[in-house]
Amino acid sequence: GKSAMARAIHRVMPPIEVVKGSEYNISPEAMDNEIDDFLRDELNSQDDQLSLSEKLKKLETEIVTCPFVQVPVNVMEDRLFGSVDVKKTLETGKTIFTPGLLASAHRGILYIDDINLLDMDLLTILLGSLTDGYVQVEREGISVRYPCKPILIATMNPEDSELKDVFLDRIGIALNSDTEPLDLPDRVKAVNQVLPFAEGTMDKLTLDDIYAKEDQLKSAIIFAREYLKNTKVSTDQIRYLCEESIRGGCEGHRAEITAARIALASAALEDSPVRADDLRLAVKLAIVPRSLFKPKDDVDEEMLPPPPPPPPPAPSQSPENNMDENKDKEDEDDSEDEDTEDEDDDDEEDDEEEQGQPSIPEEFMFEAVPVNMQDDMMKFGGRQKTGKGGNSGIIFSRDRGRYVRPVVPRAGDPVRVAIDATLREAAKNQVYRRAEAVKRGGDPTKIYVEGGDVRAKLMARKAGSLIIFAVDASGSMALNRMNAAKGAACGLLTEAYQSRDKIALIPFQGQTAEVLLPPTRSISLAKNRLDTMPCGGGSPLAHALTQSVRTGINAMESGDVGRCIIVLISDGRANVPLNVSLAIPSETPETTTTAVKLTDAEKKQNREALKEEVLTVAKQIGSMSAFKLLVVDTENKFVSTGFGKEIAQAAGGKYHYIPKASADAMKRVTVDAVASLKSQK
Repeated sequence: GKSAMARAIHRVMPPIEVVKGSEYNISPEAMDNEIDDFLRDELNSQDDQLSLSEKLKKLETEIVTCPFVQVPVNVMEDRLFGSVDVKKTLETGKTIFTPGLLASAHRGILYIDDINLLDMDLLTILLGSLTDGYVQVEREGISVRYPCKPILIATMNPEDSELKDVFLDRIGIALNSDTEPLDLPDRVKAVNQVLPFAEGTMDKLTLDDIYAKEDQLKSAIIFAREYLKNTKVSTDQIRYLCEESIRGGCEGHRAEITAARIALASAALEDSPVRADDLRLAVKLAIVPRSLFKPKDDVDEEMLPPPPPPPPPAPSQSPENNMDENKDKEDEDDSEDEDTEDEDDDDEEDDEEEQGQPSIPEEFMFEAVPVNMQDDMMKFGGRQKTGKGGNSGIIFSRDRGRYVRPVVPRAGDPVRVAIDATLREAAKNQVYRRAEAVKRGGDPTKIYVEGGDVRAKLMARKAGSLIIFAVDASGSMALNRMNAAKGAACGLLTEAYQSRDKIALIPFQGQTAEVLLPPTRSISLAKNRLDTMPCGGGSPLAHALTQSVRTGINAMESGDVGRCIIVLISDGRANVPLNVSLAIPSETPETTTTAVKLTDAEKKQNREALKEEVLTVAKQIGSMSAFKLLVVDTENKFVSTGFGKEIAQAAGGKYHYIPKASADAMKRVTVDAVASLKSQK
């Protein structure tokens, strides 16, 4: 469906006129900054005193179909922007540039299916080039600039991967294909039209009618492009769009700039000045998707049911009734005269609008006081609230994965040679190298590659997360809270399995924290270990955190884990110091085996030392970019110390206080918190 929509737009695009033989679809009416470097050098080499534009108009032209270029998800930088032609470079001894997909898409349609799956670095450069209107290639001893102004059509499925808001903001119009789903009659009509068209059995009259409508759209677009040159938007209309953007809480200026362009295009299609309807359409397409708040309820008058017809008059033969009827007729005649006058006034107002007076909607679509947008209110609006997206689940390495781009090899690292980039680098030096080889009696037809020409492959692969459950199994965890914590952990295990993340289980009780379950994707094994987990004893909280970090570091060294999320389910009552857990001898050895009763001051000092020890470990976790901490505090609110919140703040993580929640409630909170942490960089 998405690709069909993109190709349907391409069918109604009119053909374009280009300079004959141009690989960059240069228009004969192009300005100086819309010419590629090669054509510019060719025109500058001519001896006449004409300007570039005048020389360009003298070149032979041809009419070609509007380009339609599709960008594959696994496209590489060389294919997208252009690179050195190795074969021609070796044959001629000069660096020959081959244009990429963006050069072919100039003045046409650039279609990207599943744009959210494209490499983020590549997408950044791509959108930057589209915004600038040109591509600048600086690589392998070449410097090339060529124009790039296509119509970008991109599709995505948010269930596969989120797209950063900074990328969505650069795309002018963002729509949801399911915003207005077809009803049953429309779906039946669509199927009845598609089947005979695909089978080639559609009757000729219907087919001719479809083609005629396509030709009408093509003609309308051609005329609209000419009308657009003289269509202007007034300052008051721009002020209206800017105020709508402010009311909607839009960040930056792309919302009103894009809205102004939409209003101009809508007016040009109708061959009329910019009116209120054009501004309202621009707000819906450009400002609402970028807004933080929901617009006021706007019911389209066309969607309202027609008013019921008036009841028929009762028949009557009495003179009084006849007189009443005559009076009613006179009233109707008077009302008709008033309606005629109103219509004349409306015609005069329309004439005034057509004479150049700007039209502005009487009301704003957004409230003056912002109203928070509900998630189920709009299927695409309010995206700036989420902040999700990015390529945090990607690991770049030089040993395995998908080939992304060539890089200069680092000394001491294993090298997987990028043959294409190595040959391109060596090709530009073959002329003098072959000449030197001939002097030494070598073969002038061979390709001579030196160490400086070698380029390595930079590869990327998907990496899941490691979710470590550090579960407090000490005696301070009451039985009901322990069962709720186990239920939440089981729920997170299911979520981790579905997202193909690894899971590990570290219960802590007594004097140590042990890795009960090493990192694995086996949900059944994890549940069995969790169900049989013993309870009771002390709470070595500091040792549990250090053991979690050590487990995460070991897992990331394997290359299959990109980040580590520690889910600490505890009441925060640490009572076992780290030196006891690690069996480190005390600095003041005991001279007697009898227990020494501590004073209240000494007990307080020990508690402060334990607290400082745990916070120190938490701060170290916060300084590690690959680690995130989620603290689920199950402490009883009557004796709450707030230590769990301090741990989360020290680690820069998330904190949730759930003292008496059920297993389902704790599961929902922790699942959402883990998903939020995974979306962060």
